[in-house]
Amino acid sequence: MSPDASVRVSPAASARTTLDKAADENFPVAPFFLPRAWRADLMAVYGFARLVDDVGDGDLAPGGADARLLGARPDDGPEALLDAFETDLLRVFDDTDGGPSHPLLASLRTTVRRHGLGPGPFLALLGANRQDQRVRRYATYDDLAAYCELSANPVGRLVLAISGTATPERIRRSDAICTALQIVEHLQDVAEDLRRDRIYLPADDMARFHVTEADLARPTAGASVRALVAYEAERARALLDEGAPLVGSVHGRLRLLLAGFVAGGHAALDAIRAARYDVLPGPPRAPGHRLLRRAGAVWRAARGEG
Repeated sequence: MSPDASVRVSPAASARTTLDKAADENFPVAPFFLPRAWRADLMAVYGFARLVDDVGDGDLAPGGADARLLGARPDDGPEALLDAFETDLLRVFDDTDGGPSHPLLASLRTTVRRHGLGPGPFLALLGANRQDQRVRRYATYDDLAAYCELSANPVGRLVLAISGTATPERIRRSDAICTALQIVEHLQDVAEDLRRDRIYLPADDMARFHVTEADLARPTAGASVRALVAYEAERARALLDEGAPLVGSVHGRLRLLLAGFVAGGHAALDAIRAARYDVLPGPPRAPGHRLLRRAGAVWRAARGEG
């Protein structure tokens, strides 16, 4: 590829590339059985969340289509790009100008207007990526949970807002599920995160299991790392169980969607367990039939509750 190839990528193609990453998630982002408007709105939220993650992780090509659409300079790093991203995001909520420049944020504007959404959840997700620029280790689980309040929980709250089903109790259950899904993702990505000089395993838990950063850099996990991952996996599973009554509190196709979220977390944890908690060679992934089996179990449990 020539050095300036990324500059020639069209805005639509760049947005499509970002949205295509939905296929790699542990759970269905906007499955076919949802109403078309819901699918569009959920993909708009996903596109925002995925793009801000790519900005925060430094995954955008310098001077590429995304960076240019955000008004960034070719030599801007992640922090400057996040500043530019925030400026364009605020245009989503400003009715006095022509709207945002990036096509993913333009799509988000339609969703925001349809549901009367405020900027809070979106600024929280952006704030999580700002935190990633300056905080690369977490001393305690409470510190990590506070990060998940920014990085994951707003997504669940947006799903409830889009579906018109938000209540304080549902938000509490949703937060538990989203925090669990974030922990699961961290467990799958231990090696990748370390290459970015980030560790999302609480330092006090690492000390408890006698795990060092050097242990996390090995090609395969030793007994102490496996024990630590197993401990964090059970913590995530307990959070999924805490949040599971959310599924039974809603009805119809939304129940199917939320069952998919919970099932995706359980299936990913099953895959981690099947790998004997060795996550260092790469992210353990659940085969499709395991996800469907888990989704069926969550759905049947929800029917009993609902």
